[in-house]
Amino acid sequence: MADLTLDGVRKSFGDMPVLQSLDLAVPDGGFCVVVGPSGCGKSTLLRLVAGLEMADAGHILIGGRDVTRQPPKARSAAMVFQYYALLPHLSVARNIAFGMEIRGTPRAEITARVADTARILRLESLLDRKPRQLSGGQRQRVAMGRAIVRDPQVFLFDEPLSNLDAQLRAEMRAEIKALHGRLGATALYVTHDQIEAMTMGDILVVLNAGRVEQIGPPEEIYRCPASTFVARFIGAPPMNLIPRATAGALAATTPACGETLGIRPEHLELAPGAGVEATARRIELHGADTFVQATTAEGVELTIRLPAGNGVRPGDRLPLLARPMHLHHFGPDGRRVA
Repeated sequence: MADLTLDGVRKSFGDMPVLQSLDLAVPDGGFCVVVGPSGCGKSTLLRLVAGLEMADAGHILIGGRDVTRQPPKARSAAMVFQYYALLPHLSVARNIAFGMEIRGTPRAEITARVADTARILRLESLLDRKPRQLSGGQRQRVAMGRAIVRDPQVFLFDEPLSNLDAQLRAEMRAEIKALHGRLGATALYVTHDQIEAMTMGDILVVLNAGRVEQIGPPEEIYRCPASTFVARFIGAPPMNLIPRATAGALAATTPACGETLGIRPEHLELAPGAGVEATARRIELHGADTFVQATTAEGVELTIRLPAGNGVRPGDRLPLLARPMHLHHFGPDGRRVA
């Protein structure tokens, strides 16, 4: 395998900038997840690495080799698409082998590599079936098999689980991570799903309008978001962001710092005698958790995460405590100041 480096990569479509001077380094064998809202440039980033689009500026290196102007076949990168892109008239075995067949790979080598790939992905019993005879998860495994059989240096995943139901997504997340561990592959994985982003990657990249907002381990980004954008985007439900001028007693617990306070819903505690009181407006049950939407006397909307069975009902007045150690502070430009 090999490391992946992007240095000052830019891409525009006409007058519309899509990626703006993007720098990224994924170590050999790393699993990097790129997350962000629709239109932020995630899929364009993958297409640039794959060679399906050409960068306007900057450099893309795979294993230290500059591939910025190389065609896709010269890049040793294989992509797994959102919509599988399987050929409906071919069997599973032929779909996996298709790329090798058109490159003229010897038949004996094709047979051996397809068999090895099918064993890795538990597809041995499905090799004679057509795509229409497969479940969504099985189709996605075939799509991954077509990438694996090429033995690339870098695997590229373009929202591969977005068409699956919630249970199957969870199963496929585990399968992809296990596969990554077995192959020792370098992977660049694009998603808009926070659960995928937080659970799959060693490195998390948060994109916003073509710019990197933050790069780091998922836990670090959740615990210490670099901007109000990251604070809103990472976390479900998102961080409460409160203008200091309307924070009331919440702001009184901490020295003046920045213009916006942030606090995660799980860090708002029910504490009789606390200096902040809010009225519960809506209750949402989420299994082991309850999300309470509440409003303070200053009109600040808050989301509170509580254990199930807490007894809170709409209309209840809730005494809230926000410990200073859990408060985040952001400046007027939205960047973190403390």
